[in-house]
Amino acid sequence: MFDFLRRLTGRERTVAANRQLGAVLAFVAGAINAGGFLAVGRYTSHMTGIVSAAADDMVLGHWMLALAGLALLVAFVLGAATTALLTNWARRRQMHSEYALSLLLEAALLVGFGVLGTRLADMADLLVPATVLVLCFVMGLQNAVVTKVSRAEIRTTHMTGIVTDLGIELGRLLYWNRSHERNALHYVVANRDKLKLHLLILGMFFGGAVTGATAFKTLGFLAALPFAAVLVVMAAMPVVDDFRHRWRRPVPHRS
Repeated sequence: MFDFLRRLTGRERTVAANRQLGAVLAFVAGAINAGGFLAVGRYTSHMTGIVSAAADDMVLGHWMLALAGLALLVAFVLGAATTALLTNWARRRQMHSEYALSLLLEAALLVGFGVLGTRLADMADLLVPATVLVLCFVMGLQNAVVTKVSRAEIRTTHMTGIVTDLGIELGRLLYWNRSHERNALHYVVANRDKLKLHLLILGMFFGGAVTGATAFKTLGFLAALPFAAVLVVMAAMPVVDDFRHRWRRPVPHRS
């Protein structure tokens, strides 16, 4: 079990580990995105709708709403930038937790979201905008982790690209080739491995969305805590390995 968790978020990557991590994080992203909508009334994982809404508000003269949309965009970008900073900082120090650090930060923010969100009824005007910004930051943070781990092969927080690639591979799969063209350059072959990956990520995101919406409907903001716990469990082993490595490092002798 420990070895599995170490491979899942550790520094040494494999294709299987990348896809397993992507599947779990897609589930978490779907849960937080759908559950967050029930909690604060905004989807926070995809920037297409947010940027389009900001443009519409700007044209209609709703300047405060337009600025709010741009603030959400900035929060998402800052989340992605934070992942890049943490990853490169840890990589330079040859730490096992170069990817796990961002997941731990995401878990901490989700805990804050879950605990502080219980006070929304009393401080809605202040906490609703703050929690939406936090969720956008979290989505940027997480999406950047999987992007860096998989070299941009996997995305977990928005499904537009996944569904597009899925449609392309389905089109290739359904395409009728002529038998005498098998060795021709324009012979069409579907990438079945890629097709399975996209179906997996889409299914996990949808399953997470159903689970998250149900959990938030039942438990409220505290529903974020189990998902934070999942992230902590996944990220714990590389961090533990870093602490062990540091403790075992000999202390230089000073004369």
